[in-house]
Amino acid sequence: MLQPRRVVVTGLGLVTCLGSGTAHVWERVIKGHCGLTKLDGKEFAGIPSQVAGRVPIGSCPGELNLEDIASSRERRSMAQATLYALAAASEALSDANWKPETDKERQRTGVAVGVGMVSMEEIHEAGALLSDGKYSKIKPHFIPRILVNMSAGHISLRHGLKGPNHAVSTACSTGLHALGDASRFIQYGDADVMVCGGTEASLYPLAVAGFAKMRALSTNFNDTPAKASRPFDKSRDGFVMSEGAGIVVLEDYEHAVNRGAKMYAEVLGYGLSGDAYHISSPSEDGTGARSCMGNAIKNANLTPKDVTYINAHATSTPL
Repeated sequence: MLQPRRVVVTGLGLVTCLGSGTAHVWERVIKGHCGLTKLDGKEFAGIPSQVAGRVPIGSCPGELNLEDIASSRERRSMAQATLYALAAASEALSDANWKPETDKERQRTGVAVGVGMVSMEEIHEAGALLSDGKYSKIKPHFIPRILVNMSAGHISLRHGLKGPNHAVSTACSTGLHALGDASRFIQYGDADVMVCGGTEASLYPLAVAGFAKMRALSTNFNDTPAKASRPFDKSRDGFVMSEGAGIVVLEDYEHAVNRGAKMYAEVLGYGLSGDAYHISSPSEDGTGARSCMGNAIKNANLTPKDVTYINAHATSTPL
C-alpha cells in the first residue's frame, strides 16, 4: 500500500480588504485594524446592508495595482477574482522561492484554486444586453470570465504549471477544500508542489441584494462598519461580504528539504462532511462540524487531546 507523503506549507500570498501582501496584512491584523467600510455608491441604495470589505486598489504601499498584475489586454479576459488570485499566487510562489523551469518541474507543479461565486456583474450586464436585443455588444470573453475554473487556469498559464489543475466551489469552505484536495494530490503522488486557495470578488449590487434578501447580512452597523462583523457577540446580526484571495504553496516534505525551502507548517490531516440539514443553516446539534473535525483528526492519526487551537467558521449570523 502506498504510504502517503508528508505535506508542508512553503509559501503565502494575500489580497484582502486590509490590503495586499502578507507582511502588510499581518501588520495591520496585529495592530487591530479593520478593513470594513461603508458601501458608497448609488447602485447600492435601497439595500439594507451597507457594509463590505473592499480590496484597496492603487499604487500606494499595501494597495493592489492591477496594472502590475496584467496588461489591459489580459484584464479584458479576466474576472476581478482571477486578478486577485494571480496577485496572491505570484506572492506565494515568490515567498516559496519556487519557479519551475524544467518540463519535469512544471509537470509536477499544479494548481487548486476555488471561487465561491462567479461574477454577477458579468452575468447581469450580458443578460441586460441580450434582453435589449444587443447581442453584438456581449463581450467575447463573457463565458471565460464567469467559469469557476478560470482563476486556476490563468495561474497555470502565467507560471507554466502543468500538474493537476483543479477548481472547487463549495461556498464558505471553497478555499479550505481547495487546500485539502491539493494536499492529497501531493500525498498520493499526483504532484510535488501545489498552488492552492480561494479567491472572491462578489461585491456587486445584485449579489449583495441577493444575500440581503436571505436576511444573512448585517444591517445594524451601517454607520459603524468596523463593528459589523462580531461573531459570538450577542448583538451579531449577520455576516459582512468581502473580497480578496488567499493562496498558499503546498509541497512534498522531501522535495522542500532537498531544495532548502523554509516551512511554515505541516498539513497533518483533512476531513470533509455534510450535515444534510439545510441549505444555509447549520444543524442544531452540530453533527456536521463534529463529523468534519473527527474525520480530520482521524486522518491525521491524532486524538482530540492533541488539538490546541480551533479556527471557527464564525460568520456573525445569529445561527
